[in-house]
Amino acid sequence: MKVSMIAKGAEQLNGMKAFLDNEDLRPIKKEDRTWTQWTYLTFWFSAVATISNWYGGSAAQALGLSMWESLGCAFGGQLLISIVMVLNGRAGATYHVGFPVLNRASFGVYGAWWPTFNRAAMAIVWNGVNAVQGGQCIYVMLHAIFPSIADIPNTMGAGSALTSGEMIGFAIFVLITAFFLVVPVPKMKGLVYAKLIVFVISAIAMLAWTLSLAGGIGPVASQGSTVNGSEKTWLIIRFLMLGAANCATFASNASDFQRYAQKKNDVIAGNIFGFPVSNFLVAVVGNIVCASSQVVFGELIWNPLTYLDRIMTTWYTPANRAGAFFIAAMFAYSGIFSSIFENSLPAGNDLAGLFPKYISIRTGFFICQAVSVVINPWFLLGSAGVFIQFLASYQIFLSAITGVLLANYYFIARGYLKIPDLFSPSKDGSYYFFHGFGLQAYVAYIIGIIPNFYGFLNNMGVEAPDGVVKFYYFAYFVGLAVSGGVYYILCLIWPLPIQFNEGWKEPEDYDGAEEELSSIEEATEKE
Repeated sequence: MKVSMIAKGAEQLNGMKAFLDNEDLRPIKKEDRTWTQWTYLTFWFSAVATISNWYGGSAAQALGLSMWESLGCAFGGQLLISIVMVLNGRAGATYHVGFPVLNRASFGVYGAWWPTFNRAAMAIVWNGVNAVQGGQCIYVMLHAIFPSIADIPNTMGAGSALTSGEMIGFAIFVLITAFFLVVPVPKMKGLVYAKLIVFVISAIAMLAWTLSLAGGIGPVASQGSTVNGSEKTWLIIRFLMLGAANCATFASNASDFQRYAQKKNDVIAGNIFGFPVSNFLVAVVGNIVCASSQVVFGELIWNPLTYLDRIMTTWYTPANRAGAFFIAAMFAYSGIFSSIFENSLPAGNDLAGLFPKYISIRTGFFICQAVSVVINPWFLLGSAGVFIQFLASYQIFLSAITGVLLANYYFIARGYLKIPDLFSPSKDGSYYFFHGFGLQAYVAYIIGIIPNFYGFLNNMGVEAPDGVVKFYYFAYFVGLAVSGGVYYILCLIWPLPIQFNEGWKEPEDYDGAEEELSSIEEATEKE
């Protein structure tokens, strides 16, 4: 049997058309729009149940805010970003196309390559980071069964975040995740619901276990802040804004998962309520568990996996080993689907957008999985300082992209997209612009980065005045406003082929996927 290297729907594509189209990029067919309001609500309760979210707020506490103040800042920031998520994902929920295609409406059919590449690279790196944490989950499970795994000589070196024993867990986690990547996204609803159940059980189990060992919550949960006055005010502002900026990746590619909605309004409640509330509840449980470690071991252990393994090692009884195994297994299951939805899904969409003739979304999943191993994420995390700061600071580039997308959809196109032209390399196409590049979008993108760039360098270690440091707290929303505002002004001066000055042009209930697909296919045959 001959195996084709061509993505489905791209078999007849040649020339520049091969860089724009395949079946996965086109509007999703009606039968595959299976995600309801309930799916989006549970999706976030499933997606955010990650190891890092368990100790959300730890950085703010280390600088002097109380646990509840820290969690409140994170909640407020996540509520703000959930609104951006809904707004930026609206086009995807309406027209059922993803981030790579929507970029073309403002950056041009070829110019969309750069913002799509940006997002793909970030998704791959984060997938590697999540796999490291997933490997630690598997290691705890193996340690519960085989105590000798802790005695394996560590040959990874001082720069690695994983030991040789944990690398075994990493390899197993990556392979299990790859197994689940064969499941079509529209059919993942059941796995989303299952992940929620798994998380609830694991959270309750670990909370009950650690509190029973500690005999109570411990002093951390009840102690107040250690800062006052303007210092406290600026800390609250900083971590409120950081709560939003840390989720910039979700906002930028919101259309990648909102495109599966049965109805365009199904995503609103699920995102605005589900995203901040789920993050808050996960962080509350994680922080209470962490607070108990102060009583049990006399020190705060933020990472629940480290805490779990420490308990098992200290009291290596059959009951503790069984408890650690099952809780770690539930963490691993949660980690698998967090990795898929937060990283593999956007990376798959982006890679399909970059090389549509040869890469389908599913193929993109596996490329993401492979490359995220090749980049040796255990060494990236081993030198955590600058690397983690860089990941956190990447918000300034994503916010400039998101600002352009929002301005285009709401103020320039006013909700209207000419879907066939998003897949057309024709010079007469609505999104061909200047040789396939939207110059207004690129100028706005660069100008949107400039106000925040000094703060970005400061975050990387370059000295900067206190005013620059404080201004950078607002970097995400500054990037949104500046890039979006500049784009709007430039379009008023140099109008686009599709541009409206009044009225709202979004279809009431877009159901033209079949017609649009036929138009795209007819255009393909002609070209």
